[in-house]
Amino acid sequence: MIEFKNVSFQYMNNEPNALDDVSFMVEDGQWVSILGHNGSGKSTIAKLMIGLLEASKGQILYDGKALSEETLYDVRKRVGIVFQNPDNQFVGYNVKYDIAFGMENHQISREEMLKRIDEFSKKVDMQDFLEREPQTLSGGQKQRVAIAGILALNCDIVILDEATSMLDPEGIKEITKLIIELKEKYHKTIIMITHDLALANRSDYILVLKEGKIIKEGTPEKVFQNREILQSSNLDVPFSLRFYLEAKHQDTLNKDTRLMEALWKYHLKK
Repeated sequence: MIEFKNVSFQYMNNEPNALDDVSFMVEDGQWVSILGHNGSGKSTIAKLMIGLLEASKGQILYDGKALSEETLYDVRKRVGIVFQNPDNQFVGYNVKYDIAFGMENHQISREEMLKRIDEFSKKVDMQDFLEREPQTLSGGQKQRVAIAGILALNCDIVILDEATSMLDPEGIKEITKLIIELKEKYHKTIIMITHDLALANRSDYILVLKEGKIIKEGTPEKVFQNREILQSSNLDVPFSLRFYLEAKHQDTLNKDTRLMEALWKYHLKK
């Protein structure tokens, strides 16, 4: 379990806090989406989680133990992050070397490394691309390779920091399918930093940030029914959700329980 307890962070003195007294929990095996416009503080949360930044105030706990210099190494063995731009993640001259890079840093034996490269490249359906150069891959394929590297390190927490923002619709579909598989089949904890409501719709729990504060949280159904909150955060409401919310504001339609349930189920499938 990950817990933020009254966490604040300030990049520069005399500037407003990028995060301001933020508290939330992520349970093991849960998929939590953190929504917000640019500058809302959501990527700051990701950097704080893996110790790239240090909180100005408050605590970040992993299974009850505070993140600190003493616990940072153990935390980074558990947590993997996929950043927004897949090109910035590649360090190897081919896919095989890139998956191996993190394992080399953890001093995993060559025999075990080769075994894991084979295993996890297959899990992300990239086993036929091991000798390919990174620049020849699509955006979705690059993200798959990044995720394979995380799985090869046996990380049980996966942070996706705007990992689909530069992908085309087909790439987003590929990554969405993989995220669902990571959670349901491999029981990974997923923390997704995004502004994509359609993708966040599939998560277990949502946090909405604005100006460094959590302004709404709950299940997708609970959060998405507050259209004003989403619009005030400059989040693009999907058509299927807009359709549902418009119907909900029409008394005649809203009284038809079966219709409203059908519209909500339709939205959830989009």
